[in-house]
Amino acid sequence: MSDLGSFGRRVAERRASLGLTREQLAGQAGVDAGYVRYLEEQSDSSAREVADRLAGALGTTVAELLDETPVGAGEAAPGADLAELDEKECLRLIAPGGVGRIAFEGRYGLTVLPVNYRLSDGGAIVFRTTPGGATDADLRTGMRGVEYKVAFEVDRVHELTGGGWSVLVQGSLHHVTDEEEAAAAATGVEPWAGGDRRQYLQIRPSRVTGRRILTG
Repeated sequence: MSDLGSFGRRVAERRASLGLTREQLAGQAGVDAGYVRYLEEQSDSSAREVADRLAGALGTTVAELLDETPVGAGEAAPGADLAELDEKECLRLIAPGGVGRIAFEGRYGLTVLPVNYRLSDGGAIVFRTTPGGATDADLRTGMRGVEYKVAFEVDRVHELTGGGWSVLVQGSLHHVTDEEEAAAAATGVEPWAGGDRRQYLQIRPSRVTGRRILTG
């Protein structure tokens, strides 16, 4: 539901930068001014509250309401093109943090897992896991100073436009030591999964690439 609040904020910011009133924007877009107001005034929390109430009234869950259509199942936009992104643009796109996917060779073969991450001031990707857990164990080489090579992917898909982007980070996986923990903690990364996830991990990029689908 955060997409609704974020979309409304971006509409409001863009409208203000153009010096348009809600009524002027509505007229140009061919929509009701009240609907523009509704979109702009939605926050992430208010959108979530409405979704919770609707789900309760319908005897279902918010997840069920949101997950009916698989991401990217819609039709491709006409005239779409694929563009390469430079490293600077890639880092700008992933800087806000959120959810990314780490890929590595685990005990049962190739493994891809979603994690909540943040970008440190030094450009490292920081996430947390359970000390001694499966992910922690799989990402230890057992040799001092020798670190696993991993890949990390972040993407955003825009269902309405048929566009989006993806960023791929390749680098070494570093287990944060006690001395380094304060700097890692300063990123403010909070795992959604909860539990004891006090082991901080860093991916130190050696190569950053990305692509964006450009639509008309």
